[in-house]
Amino acid sequence: MKMQRARPTAADWVLYPVLTLFALAFLFPIFIVAMNSFKSRFFISQTPFELPNAETFTGLDNYVGGIADTGFFSAFGWSLFITVGSVALIVLGTSMTAWFIVRVKNRFTSALYYLFLFSMIVPFQMVMFTMSKMANVLHLDNPVGILIIYLGFGSGLSIFLFCGFLRGLPQSVEEAATIDGCGPVGVFFRVVFPMLKPTTITVAILNTMWIWNDYLLPYLVIGNDYKTIPIAVQYLKGGYGSIDMGALMAMLVLAIIPVVVFYLTCQKYIIKGVAAGAVKG
Repeated sequence: MKMQRARPTAADWVLYPVLTLFALAFLFPIFIVAMNSFKSRFFISQTPFELPNAETFTGLDNYVGGIADTGFFSAFGWSLFITVGSVALIVLGTSMTAWFIVRVKNRFTSALYYLFLFSMIVPFQMVMFTMSKMANVLHLDNPVGILIIYLGFGSGLSIFLFCGFLRGLPQSVEEAATIDGCGPVGVFFRVVFPMLKPTTITVAILNTMWIWNDYLLPYLVIGNDYKTIPIAVQYLKGGYGSIDMGALMAMLVLAIIPVVVFYLTCQKYIIKGVAAGAVKG
């Protein structure tokens, strides 16, 4: 038996055009960047909103030149390593911490939970100079050390989402696994962690988008020694404020493609995971 689709209401006829306009407004800057990446640098500033023509079209010259000038593949490798490593640490560390906070209920875990929540409202600018100095003192100013720093900055929101979801999970399943002989590590990885899949994917997506696009933290901590994509793109700016706009547009397109593909692949889990982590409990 086929279910009948609900007929659009008057509110829908108003809402759909409005949301369509919002979507076009957000997509328009991306379209402008992609379009100008195929135009000569001398025409981008003069005619930024015109489509490429026989005079302005440069083919893939901007991409080839940008890749050569920025060392794009090296920057891509460092961005990929830092993003994947940081997200893996955040997912594993915060999920285990959230499980401990939810299941061990005392004053210490309560204070720990609110401490993580407080870290969400502290602006990065308040701690960036102290943080960069401590990173240097503790020898964290390298691609491996910055993973620890990202773990710290990404813990607040991640633990908030994991705790909200864990409060809605029945503890009887964990107790049954304990009776069957599982220790705490076995209970977590065999029972708890598989049930955290919706929130885990949401946490991974949100942190991937943040870390991949982050410019300030890698610039302060690892600087020019291990350039990520945002730092490498910045070096297209030459002396006296001159900028190769064509190469810049091309590199921006290459920079956003991986995270856009990742987001579109996993977007269906975002609302589900956020709702589960923020509402339950």
